[in-house]
Amino acid sequence: MPKFFIKTYGCQMNERDSEQVAHSLVARGYERVDSEVDADVVLLNSCSVRDMAEQKALGKMGMLGRIRKNRPETVFGFLGCMAQARGAELLKEIPHLDLVVGTQKFHRVAEYVDELLVRKRALAGMVDPVRMDDLRFSIVDVDEESGSQSTIREQSLTPRQATAFVSIMQGCNMHCTFCIVPRTRGAERSRTIAEIVSEVRALAAQGVKEVTLLGQIVNLYGRHEFPSVAAVVGRGPAVTHRRYGKSPFVQLLEAVSAIDGLERLRFTSPHPIGFRDDLIDAIAHLPKLVEHVHLPLQSGSNRILKAMHRTYTAEKYAQLVDKIRAARPGIALTSDIIVGFPGETDSDYKATRDLVEHLQFDNAFVFRYSPRRETPAATMPDQIDEATKEVRNQDLLGVVNASTRRANEKLVGTRIEVLCEGPSKTNAARLMGRTRTNKVVVFEAAKNRVGELFDVAIERANGFSLYGIPVA
Repeated sequence: MPKFFIKTYGCQMNERDSEQVAHSLVARGYERVDSEVDADVVLLNSCSVRDMAEQKALGKMGMLGRIRKNRPETVFGFLGCMAQARGAELLKEIPHLDLVVGTQKFHRVAEYVDELLVRKRALAGMVDPVRMDDLRFSIVDVDEESGSQSTIREQSLTPRQATAFVSIMQGCNMHCTFCIVPRTRGAERSRTIAEIVSEVRALAAQGVKEVTLLGQIVNLYGRHEFPSVAAVVGRGPAVTHRRYGKSPFVQLLEAVSAIDGLERLRFTSPHPIGFRDDLIDAIAHLPKLVEHVHLPLQSGSNRILKAMHRTYTAEKYAQLVDKIRAARPGIALTSDIIVGFPGETDSDYKATRDLVEHLQFDNAFVFRYSPRRETPAATMPDQIDEATKEVRNQDLLGVVNASTRRANEKLVGTRIEVLCEGPSKTNAARLMGRTRTNKVVVFEAAKNRVGELFDVAIERANGFSLYGIPVA
């Protein structure tokens, strides 16, 4: 039985794509292993959003060349966004690389691996191992493929798995000037509601309690393929009819929420322009939709937002935050923020810092701007030096971390519902789970409670985690 190892870099969509690749290989009789040294096939699912992710993946693949010396028949492959962006040029950089597969061809990986493994094993007994390294049996497939958005649909669940990601769309049409995703993921393409509901229903039947719907801009799901329908917004005397109707995304949220056995529903990542009245109403009134929204800000400077092509202002963003918090009191808000975008002055950064301080996010990911080739921002004038980026990055992290601590400390002494996901990453003797507001809770339990929902009494907060005792 051939063995495979797969490592994922980047976002939750990449994790879901890797799951699909793993599922297809297992279905063909391959065995998944936890170390590349035990594998006949080594795959790295890559990310291009930031330079650091690319360099990590390239460095890892470079180091894997030592395996080839003793096992020349091993298949090495790059998948995903960096593979899509760089294509065949990766073969020139990495002599032992055999396979390069882009973002619309994950469902082809298993057949390509089969082909390469058969070829290399057949020659292994006939060719001197030294000469094997000179022979290239490479396959490169980064072409577009119609219908690829519907190929990420199968799941391989572990025993008592509590949560799952479900891909609902691929691609992005927004063309933010810092972002390479429209090039690596293509244009927006959405699966049908029926397909998605069928997948989630099957997951719930197998015991999954929580599902996260994934899309590059998830709340713009289906806007080109499916119609809006008449919507009633509000309850009781506040009922109004909305001229835009109910968006396909809200229709999807309602359909998934109706699935028996599913307890929690999340989505990521949205764009502020996709939060219309119907989605605000869904946040207010769909009980399975959790009290957490990840809402990328990117900058608090209107001048920088315009240069980023983000299509909203800092004032509009702040108003949206107020509407979301009013619709669901106690909701947690997290965000993404970029510092050091080309042309960002001290006053631009201060506008970002002031807005972040004012909004008091539960948490936020702060990134130093990283130039991506073939994006407009990469060639903009007034690029910011790395030292300035780092100073702003650390300063803003201080603001965010203080806000996170305050949000967590408010929960000490309360009881919160937790969905147990498995052992703690820092202490396998403890279990961990997440609240509906997406906060990590670590606790000790007398029995294995993975996959269960129960209350935990929060005793203390430490950094980004909460600690407590399950309530009988």
